[in-house]
Amino acid sequence: MSGDRIRLEVKERDADSLGSRRVRRLRKEGLIPGVLYGKGHTRPLVVGERDLRAALTGTSGLHAIVDVVFDGQTTPHHAVLKDYQRHAVRGFITHIDFHEVRLDQTIQASVAVHLVGESPGVKQGGVLQQVTREINIEALPGGIPEHIEIDLGGLEIGGTLRLEDIAAIAGVTFLDDVHETVIVSCTAPRGLTEAEEEADAALAEAASEASAADDGAGSDDPDSEG
Repeated sequence: MSGDRIRLEVKERDADSLGSRRVRRLRKEGLIPGVLYGKGHTRPLVVGERDLRAALTGTSGLHAIVDVVFDGQTTPHHAVLKDYQRHAVRGFITHIDFHEVRLDQTIQASVAVHLVGESPGVKQGGVLQQVTREINIEALPGGIPEHIEIDLGGLEIGGTLRLEDIAAIAGVTFLDDVHETVIVSCTAPRGLTEAEEEADAALAEAASEASAADDGAGSDDPDSEG
């Protein structure tokens, strides 16, 4: 769960630091620009890249509750990660958005699905297909799980696991359709499917030949006309 509280000290950005040239300079200094979105306010900020990395790589991952504290102030702003941008090539974070929350009010979030266990169907040669990788949920900020697990132990060839097969989590509401949302399935390998189709075709052909032979035998009946 994301109940871990992480203190993150930031500095407020002034109007002179909002241009793209200034932003590039901030990044060279090891600072990441960002925004704290709250009810009725939007506050541009900068945060140290190392501090940010430490905050987002804890046990709660990207769902940690972050106590954002502006330089020179003592009152924390409870927030969760809303969005972030990465450099297209190098992969480092180039911009971060936080969403201020109340700890006693639920929020919505997308949580990753982790597959655990071994599927008997895969052991028999089946092909595992994960259809859904994230689940939309609603929970208190401190009750958002880092990820949601689904056990593959009972998944046979031709089987499907849906959202309804995930055990209920206290305080968490699934927002997706639990009956219709497919998480993972195990299908027969293509070669096996083709072999089954060929076998079915051979049986159909044999049945057709047998039927034709029966019709031919009937035409030799001495009591038939002609």
